[in-house]
Amino acid sequence: MSSKPTSDIDQLVDQVSELKHMLGQFGRLIEISLTLNSTLDQENILKFIIKTAAEIMDCEAVSILLYDEKKEELRIADSTDSNPEELAKIPVPLDNSIAGTIFLQNSPQIINKIEKNPKHFQMVGEIVQFETRSLVGVPMRIRNKVTGVLEGLNKRDGDFTMDDLDILAVIASQAAVAINNARLMEELKEAYDDLSHIDKIKSDFIAIASHELRTPVFHIMGYAQMIQEDTEGEAQDNAKRVMDSTMQLKSLLDSMTNMNLLEMGARELELGNLPLQQILVDAYKETLGSVKSKGHNIDFDMPKMPLYVMADPLKLERAFVNVFNNAVRFTPKGGEIKIKVIEHKKDGHAHISISDTGIGIKKDELENVFTRFYQTQDHLTRSHSGMGLGLAIARGVVELHGGKMWAESEGKNKGTTIQITIPLV
Repeated sequence: MSSKPTSDIDQLVDQVSELKHMLGQFGRLIEISLTLNSTLDQENILKFIIKTAAEIMDCEAVSILLYDEKKEELRIADSTDSNPEELAKIPVPLDNSIAGTIFLQNSPQIINKIEKNPKHFQMVGEIVQFETRSLVGVPMRIRNKVTGVLEGLNKRDGDFTMDDLDILAVIASQAAVAINNARLMEELKEAYDDLSHIDKIKSDFIAIASHELRTPVFHIMGYAQMIQEDTEGEAQDNAKRVMDSTMQLKSLLDSMTNMNLLEMGARELELGNLPLQQILVDAYKETLGSVKSKGHNIDFDMPKMPLYVMADPLKLERAFVNVFNNAVRFTPKGGEIKIKVIEHKKDGHAHISISDTGIGIKKDELENVFTRFYQTQDHLTRSHSGMGLGLAIARGVVELHGGKMWAESEGKNKGTTIQITIPLV
């Protein structure tokens, strides 16, 4: 009478044990999902998959074969206790291998007597000195596209079962997505590196071209100015046309330099302790040809004692060149431009104001002039050249040096004043 209860208890114990085993496997599958979703390194993904799958199924080895679309063949991406670089050199035939059959037919297989299967591809085993006795394999799919094969080799205890196949199928589906994401990320990184390289070549070309062209343009402007002043009649008119065309070319060079500076930003600030007055004078010298061409009167009011700033001379000079060019461009011929520098010892700043007698700015547009590509005139009817980058870049450079920049104007035809503050050393 006692045998039946004992049998029921044994059966219950077996069921509990089986349930614990299933829960353990589900836990590992969840762990796989979390781990695969947390990395985009393909090598780490492959190592984790083969190690974890072998543990869950209790088999001697696991192999991942991925399809090479260019060569139209399967290659072993990784396998337990094997060198993946050596394995990757061995193409696995699609038409005469178990993995090829799983791939082409998009169907899983369980083979517990591998030596009797004519499609068993023995070359890999011979190279890595591994004898395959049994195998379970499933296709790896992204949506409806098969991307590879996941195989478990040599069950340690008994034969491979449908439970093993189901578990391997779950792992394969997660692995396929993770490997695909890792591949896409690698392709994206390579594309980004290529774009960065191309972008650097472009930036270097713009920098070299604008620098090399600037000197001959200044020479042409100087000679055209001399001819214009020393001749009359047709020769003077021709010199004026040369001067106007050269001014357009200089404006284009300024735009090229500004575009390059816009892309570089703060990446390459090379700071030094420099006198502010010298930076302003150097910037003025670069605009001297334009100033003479338009017959402007320039008035400098600066302290005699040097005011030192911690600055990148080329970039800060370019900022002032942009402000000066803007004043020259938007001031009618024979106008006045005043450059004034005041030292504020109390707050440790220099205050620079660049005032012109030009076309002025509407009060509701004062902040807009610092927006990239902003034009105060319609692009179809405007009479002044430029891309609308100068003041935007000037403000950006000034702010990189810890300063501030803003515009003031009483309105149309009442001139403009650009105010700048820069910290002193």
